[in-house]
Amino acid sequence: MKYPLDRSYTHRLHTLSKLTDRATQQAYLDGTGLPLGEGRCLAAIGSFSPLSLNEVAHMANVNKGQASRAVQSLVDQGLVNKVVNASDARGVDLTLTEQGETIWDNLMHVIDERNQQIVDCLDAEQQAQFDALLDLLVQHARDSDSRD
Repeated sequence: MKYPLDRSYTHRLHTLSKLTDRATQQAYLDGTGLPLGEGRCLAAIGSFSPLSLNEVAHMANVNKGQASRAVQSLVDQGLVNKVVNASDARGVDLTLTEQGETIWDNLMHVIDERNQQIVDCLDAEQQAQFDALLDLLVQHARDSDSRD
């Protein structure tokens, strides 16, 4: 079955992503002073540390170059510690500083608020269904990606 472009899943998912990213960018700036890329990296480090640079890129859904620039900015701002990995001297472990933890806590509140704003048009049952369907779609995409 052929859909008009504006009814295709890929088009609507991309539209939703762009619209939510635009609002999220402003919410990150207002709530933490961080641009979206730095905020995503800080959120990943705070949630899953210690992380390597590659792990930050993966967990924040950014490419390695974006992660590298964002992490360096976060280090320069005193929000992230960067120490040589004990088992691999070529790698680094990234963790939050005390100041970074404060910003991370604020950021997690911003993320919670943004998540709720995105699904506010859904009732509780629809939100639960959407959550389960989104998990299923993400897992399906990951499985498909790993087969390629």
